[in-house]
Amino acid sequence: MTAPSTPTAHAAPVTVRVFTQRFSSTPRGARLARRLAVYQLDAWGVPYGSPTSDTAAQLIAELAANAVTHGRVPGRDFELAVKLLGRTLRVEVSDTRGERRPAGPGTSRPFPRPLAENGRGLILVEALADRWDVLDRLPVGKTVVAELDLTH
Repeated sequence: MTAPSTPTAHAAPVTVRVFTQRFSSTPRGARLARRLAVYQLDAWGVPYGSPTSDTAAQLIAELAANAVTHGRVPGRDFELAVKLLGRTLRVEVSDTRGERRPAGPGTSRPFPRPLAENGRGLILVEALADRWDVLDRLPVGKTVVAELDLTH
């Protein structure tokens, strides 16, 4: 005797793609991180110069610049991970300076002076990302995560 068949819900398969690389904690490393990530996105079907590619490039530039400027520990690199998780693009930038942790999303920040050369990075991240957060990185450091919802 066979058991009666029951209908099962089949979810659409989710494609997961991951690019991870360490870079020197220098302005040059931050620029290289942005350039290589945009190149990888293009290879994954997110065309260079598209709104998604441009937004991702800006998020990576801001987070990498913060890692180099505020999270730098001499002799330690920062790490970039870009993940295409179905309909979500996730950017993670990790550094080894856990004690210098930015205030998370939704936190009130003083707006920088009009001619100040810095102080706008996380304001831009908040405006561009659909979600973002600051997470602990074990055994040491922090990871700032920003996500974009993809619409096709």
